[in-house]
Amino acid sequence: QVQLVESGGGLVQAGDSLRLSCVASRGTISNYGMGWFRQAPGKEREFVAAVGRIGSTYYGDSVKGRFSISRDDAKNTVYLQMNSLKPEDTAVYYCAAIQKYATLTISIARFYDYWGQGTQVTVSS
Repeated sequence: QVQLVESGGGLVQAGDSLRLSCVASRGTISNYGMGWFRQAPGKEREFVAAVGRIGSTYYGDSVKGRFSISRDDAKNTVYLQMNSLKPEDTAVYYCAAIQKYATLTISIARFYDYWGQGTQVTVSS
């Protein structure tokens, strides 16, 4: 079992950058693919990015070229570097772990096994 804790959210202006972190306070992430999702008020949870156990990455269309996901298994941590932030990036960002990491599953929230509590990112115009 894995317990995930996100941090790094905050209030920024459009065009700024933020780096989110997700640390496993219990368990190890090395056995899992890891993903980031986000959810804005009144909207469904949206896939942002995922990284496989050996480092393969996959991004949602709305963040390609602006966001970058990475993992450091030695630190039991996954990162989401967010650049050129836009007001539409405002949401609660969630970290999640998935055992069955595959092209068909990594962008779908219901396939993920463990979730963090989320961190708020607000981008002002």
